[in-house]
Amino acid sequence: MEDRRALETIGWRELVHLPELGLRGIPAKIDTGARTSSLHATILEEFEREGETFVRFAVDFPDQQVRQVCEAVHIDWRGVTSSNGTTQLRRIIKTPLKIGAVRFRAEISLADRSDMQFPMLIGRSSLRRRFVVDSGHSWLQSPGRAPVKGHAS
Repeated sequence: MEDRRALETIGWRELVHLPELGLRGIPAKIDTGARTSSLHATILEEFEREGETFVRFAVDFPDQQVRQVCEAVHIDWRGVTSSNGTTQLRRIIKTPLKIGAVRFRAEISLADRSDMQFPMLIGRSSLRRRFVVDSGHSWLQSPGRAPVKGHAS
């Protein structure tokens, strides 16, 4: 059995970073019920580079009126069942994800999350063997945000 004290504690929401995509401080909901992490993205195009399939996509931050265009290797298509029970075929990318001081490569599905409160969802595959989730707190690994005690809504 693993020593849980060696794992970082995160709250039910955190600011996360996708450094190779140029994305910093993305508000993310931590969701142990979801297997795969998900990022709100608008797919622009798929293309080949040096024999690998890439996807170019846009991440919009309407509050700041900013659109970040990103490129990543498209590693897979997967059926992902959303919270409302419908299954969608989604593109999967693999890119470094940073939460607090912990950086690792994560598989992330690209999806339309425009109707969701958070542009990113962190699923249990990214959390496993790295973090313990304290669902009664927020922003525990988010510098510049004061930790908040309170329940998830």
